[in-house]
Amino acid sequence: MDPATPPPAPTETPAVLDAPALAAAPRLAAGFPAAAHRLLAALVRDGAALGWVDPPTPADVAALLDDVLAAARAGDAALRAAYLDDRLVGLGYWLRYARPTHRPHADLEKLAVAAAAHGRGVGRALTAALVADARAAGIEVLTLDARGDNAAALRLYRSLGFTEYGRLPGFVAVGERRYDKVFCMLDLRPRGSTRSDP
Repeated sequence: MDPATPPPAPTETPAVLDAPALAAAPRLAAGFPAAAHRLLAALVRDGAALGWVDPPTPADVAALLDDVLAAARAGDAALRAAYLDDRLVGLGYWLRYARPTHRPHADLEKLAVAAAAHGRGVGRALTAALVADARAAGIEVLTLDARGDNAAALRLYRSLGFTEYGRLPGFVAVGERRYDKVFCMLDLRPRGSTRSDP
């Protein structure tokens, strides 16, 4: 092979586990909180837009996972974890809205993919699985927000049917820098079933 020719892209498909499948794999489940912390902390340290300015602590991540898993057991959330060779390379979740008038809907709050796994379809597989989980749970509208400079994520969401419904210019503060906050939605209701005020 010519040294100037890049190696072929890996074709391995990530295994995307839901919370029950993860719990049924004791070795993966036992290591999940620490692996999730390493993944999230490294991404935030490198500037990823995941809602933290500083890398989260192990306790921060453990508390977050406890909350999401409790909500998933109650039918109010879905968690997905992506593995390549038994190595956690991505995770994501959605939570049902708590406000009674918004209970039919959910918000995709985190989608994180290890830098080394970018370009391998992990983000697409996670998002597609979470959308399928939302459909199965009867979620009517799945929302998310993303930082305006996260062009790759916004392209991915658009390709999966999400549409932008609003933007707050310069709303996200990271030190002295400001970024737009972009709001997206995916309407999962059957066509013709939406109602609006007269």
